[in-house]
Amino acid sequence: MRTGRPLLAAAVLAVVTTTAAYAFGPDAERSPAASQKKTTTSTPSPACKADPRHPKRELRGVWIATTQNIDWPSRAGLRPDRQRAEYVKILDSAAKRNLNAVFVQVRPASDALYKSSLEPWSQYLTGTEGKDPGWDPLPFLISEAHKRGMEFHAWFNPYRASYKDSVSKLPRSHPARQHPDWTVKYGGRLYYNPGMPAVREHVVKVIDDVVSRYDIDGVHFDDYFYPYPVAGATFDDRAAFRKYGKGMKLAEWRRDNVDTLVAEVDRAVHRAKGHVRFGISPFGIWRNKSNDPTGSATSGMSAYDSIYADARAWIKDGTVDYVLPQLYWPRGHRQADYNTLVRWWSNEVKGSDVQLYIGQGLYRVGTRDDRTWTRPGELAAQVGVNRDSKQVDGEVFFSAKQLLTNPLRAIDRVATTYYSRPALPPAVPDAGGQAPAAPQGVRAQGTALSWTPAQGARAYAVYRLPKSGRDCHTADARDLVAVVGGPSYTAKAPGTYLITSIDRLSRESDALRVKTG
Repeated sequence: MRTGRPLLAAAVLAVVTTTAAYAFGPDAERSPAASQKKTTTSTPSPACKADPRHPKRELRGVWIATTQNIDWPSRAGLRPDRQRAEYVKILDSAAKRNLNAVFVQVRPASDALYKSSLEPWSQYLTGTEGKDPGWDPLPFLISEAHKRGMEFHAWFNPYRASYKDSVSKLPRSHPARQHPDWTVKYGGRLYYNPGMPAVREHVVKVIDDVVSRYDIDGVHFDDYFYPYPVAGATFDDRAAFRKYGKGMKLAEWRRDNVDTLVAEVDRAVHRAKGHVRFGISPFGIWRNKSNDPTGSATSGMSAYDSIYADARAWIKDGTVDYVLPQLYWPRGHRQADYNTLVRWWSNEVKGSDVQLYIGQGLYRVGTRDDRTWTRPGELAAQVGVNRDSKQVDGEVFFSAKQLLTNPLRAIDRVATTYYSRPALPPAVPDAGGQAPAAPQGVRAQGTALSWTPAQGARAYAVYRLPKSGRDCHTADARDLVAVVGGPSYTAKAPGTYLITSIDRLSRESDALRVKTG
């Protein structure tokens, strides 16, 4: 169990009790209690029960891959204004479906989609590695997400050095060209050797640089650690193993190298900024029962044995805030059944402080490699499985391209069935300190609301209260109409609204109540 710093819970935060802190602007509702400088609580009555169809807190994210221009930018060499427009289109598509987080790949292969003194500019911006694109995209990428009330998670690949296998073809400033002894050629590509302390030091330095200089909400790793097996190829790390192996077996040493990096990144991230979260999206199968009786009832590749990624160790050691296993198989799959894997991962995080989200294979919808993916309702059904699991606190979809193309209208079905209301990201429990200040100074012009920014607020939640019935607005998201990044909101209809502040740990303030229209 983790101690001493903010942590993600293994379950959604319990309902937040909201106190109606009445504003003193001309449009704010006032009551005798307010005039007597007393507070009026609006705690839901015991009869209020949360509606499971509208969870108040749930991660709903999308991966935005930049490597090989998978998602963004759509091709290298676009003008900055075109790059910005494409990104905004992705975010608007996500916001339309009430998603609340983006996971943007900022370091595909020891390169940078941001201004860096440590690694060269990414070729996926200009077409030429090391070429200055004329602007720093990262502040824009972050601010546009925050404007929409979304979290921004910076996605790093730790060990991929280049899609080429020759250091001489890299820019002179590239770390792999400056330190060819750090690298291993494998399968036609160039990788950093995870067994070298200098490699770990460099990776940590790169991540610490981004956390310190940019306003991100999370640091994210995908499933690439030691490279996926290539038939007939050998990952030649024998020299490093002889020097640093310390008597361990090769496989044990490789896993220890990865575990050590994960722990070092975890410490560096939280030392730089305590509110930034660190998580990993491992391959969906830790080990099969044939490898280990405590593994899953599956028969696919074992991440533990093939790429030396021991997600169980990260959960046990508390060196990640969340795990986001990539479960890109359908329900009923013979080798890797979706339901089986959700149960297995749910059991792994149970009793820990590590949050569990599920990686969803949106990119597979409509493909014919498995007939199940030709069914428009498969993706929504998987989200339903997640909802039914107490341990699962949301999902992230791969990837943004399919968010735009919407194959079989499957993501629309997810949004209609499960995301009809916005949701706050899961909160960090036991964080210490106080919730953010409530908004004040609300002004209403017709249905346009604005207020004074609250200290410590990252976003604001807006609730529209029902005309009749019990005041159950804090129990779930049935009355939640928006999560906005700034101190303004234009209501779609007149009525009574509550506005709360949301801070970096996703804690919620007391509420400001106001009538419009």
